[in-house]
Amino acid sequence: MELMNIARVRWACRRGMLELDVLFQPFVEAHYENLADEDKQTFIRLLECEDPELFAWFMGHEKCPDPLLAAMVIKVRGRETP
Repeated sequence: MELMNIARVRWACRRGMLELDVLFQPFVEAHYENLADEDKQTFIRLLECEDPELFAWFMGHEKCPDPLLAAMVIKVRGRETP
């Protein structure tokens, strides 16, 4: 998987739900550039998910079935240092 440039990542963080915007945008600005390439790829995969499932994962209504994506949800929520 090819990494997106930062401008495309920022654009992909603009979601249809404000709740997701306020999670993704600050994370990208503060942490994305410092992530390992593997984590960047995982974050990009997370951005490819649909808003309703992202919302359910971030709000704790459902558990993400993919362990790498689940770990990234935790990082984005700020419960773990990236």
